[in-house]
Parts: sequence; C-alpha cells; structure tokens
Amino acid sequence: MIPFSILDLSPITEGGSVAESLENSRQLAIAAEENGYKRFWLAEHHGMKGIASAATSLVISHVASATRTIRVGSGGIMLPNHSPLVIAEQFGTLAALYPGRIDLGLGRAPGTDMRTAQALRRNMEASGNNFPNDVVELQALLGPAADDQKIIAVPGADSNVPIWLLGSSHFSAHLAGMLGLPFAFASHFAPDMLLSALEIYRERFTPSAQLDKPHVMVGVMGVAADSDEQANYLFTSMQQSFVALRRNARGRFPPPVESMDNFWTQDEKIFVDHAMSYAIVGGLETIRRKIGAFLDLTRADELIVSMPIYDMEARLRSVKLFAEAQNQAESFASTSSETSKFE
Repeated sequence: MIPFSILDLSPITEGGSVAESLENSRQLAIAAEENGYKRFWLAEHHGMKGIASAATSLVISHVASATRTIRVGSGGIMLPNHSPLVIAEQFGTLAALYPGRIDLGLGRAPGTDMRTAQALRRNMEASGNNFPNDVVELQALLGPAADDQKIIAVPGADSNVPIWLLGSSHFSAHLAGMLGLPFAFASHFAPDMLLSALEIYRERFTPSAQLDKPHVMVGVMGVAADSDEQANYLFTSMQQSFVALRRNARGRFPPPVESMDNFWTQDEKIFVDHAMSYAIVGGLETIRRKIGAFLDLTRADELIVSMPIYDMEARLRSVKLFAEAQNQAESFASTSSETSKFE
C-alpha cells in the first residue's frame, strides 16, 4: 500500500488564535496517527499572518509529544535561513527526544518575502547559492563524528536523522539524485515541472548510505467530505487564500464561501486553477478516482496531502476519508486508464 502522509502549516483562521492553531496541529497529528498515516510534516514560513509554524522545530516537538508512532518532521526547513550547525543541533535534539520518528525535509526557498528573508539571513549573498554545500555540511554534522572533526553538533552527531530534499523545479531533483536522497516534489502548488523533475531525479539517482534506489513523495492539496459539493465548498478557503497571495494581501485563513464568482477575476481564477491542477477535492468515490490517477501518473512511492480546511471538524473528517480512500488507491492505480491526463 502506498503510504499517505500529511503536510500541515498550522493555519491561523479568521477569528482564531495562534494557540488554537497549534492545538489544531496537535489534534490533526493524533488523528493522522490513529488513521494510519506514515508522516506528519510541518512547513517553515515567516511573516505570514495565516501560518503559525514559523518556529518549525518547536512545533514538531509539540506534535511529536502528543503521538507515539507516526514520523514527524519538516516539509520543510528552509536551510538558507539557518546555519547547518543550528539545524543539526535542533534535529539532533528532536531525534533524542523522539527516537526513530524524526524526518528532516530541506528546501532552498526563503519561505517568505525578501524583506523578511533579509531579517532572517542578514547576509543575502550567502543564501540559496550555498544550498548544496550546506546540505552536505548538514549531512556530515548529523553523521558519525570523525576523529579530527573540528565542529561537532551536540546533540546531532551520529543521530543520522534522515534527510529529504524538497523542490518545485529541476534544481533539487538534480541535487537529490546526485546525493542519493529521497525527493519530495511540491506539486500541491507548483505543477509545471512535476513529471520532468521526477524523471530527472530517477535518471540521475546515485545510491548512497541513506538510500539505495530512488524514492519519491508527491504533494497534493486535498479536501475530502461527504459529498463533492461539500468538498468544493470547503475548498473555497484555499482558493481565497491563493487569490490573496497573488494580490499580496496575505491574511488569516478565511472561512469558505458559497461561490467564488464575485471574489476573483478571470485571471485570478486561471492562476489558482493552474496552481491547484493536481488538487484532490471531492467525496469518497471522487477522491479514490483522483488518487489512483495521480499515483498512476507519477509512479510515486508516497503521497503527502495538505488539507486546507477552515473548520477543524471538517479537517478531521477529511483525514478519515483520505485514509479510507488509501485502501483502494494502489489497486486503482494499477488498472487506471487515466495515464496521460490527471482530471
């Protein structure tokens, strides 16, 4: 069975608080564990009024302390915002607190606007361009310490926290293949290079101490409900959020609306529909079909779902329905006729 996981941003809803958002993430992780999900990842974003997961390693610990078996990690840590030593110490600490359950997904985007990135990094000259070297340095800090090693992460050294590379373009596909690391593609908001990036990664993959063959996880936005109509209604929260992103008017995560017609322009609709090309939205039968088609298209080893739903009870219901759909996803993918187009 293809493992399913959840990507969470600890959304701060309109009328809600940061404390409520962090508790919702905790409850979502508990539900994910109860329903058999493999991983629960949190994403690093900064300066976003609607996202509470900026201090990602702290939120990972908050979630991991409430669960027992599910893997918890980052999807991802934006490594150019940090020194590799700091991340090695943070995730080495997490690995000591929650042995065998911590993942470290790494990205090279800032996860914010450039002014906030400047405040985070101070030196923008040494940022994304150093990403490959920083990944290699971080690998060394998390591995066994050499006898003559001058800088040692404590905690961190010999924790061997598994590293994933995250990406939405060919850059990380090349790098993940070259370093022999698992690769997660952000197709939940960046669909354009999905298939070509996966092809590059698989073709260029070199076995490593961590991984002997390519391993791919793909992301989708997902909203499951008891009917297609209800799911499409709930999904309008994410559609509004993406319109606000395009307008550079970021705010808290909005409640759903009956119709988007009076909210967005035609150009904005085209932008959002394209970004959400692979979104899996609907009732149980609809999401079963779409999951199968998407897995057939990508030949992915894992699926990670971001569930942008305003109401917490509806979010928990979506977690349960995706878990039910998982039971048939693999068999559907093997017999699906939708191999050339995801609908």
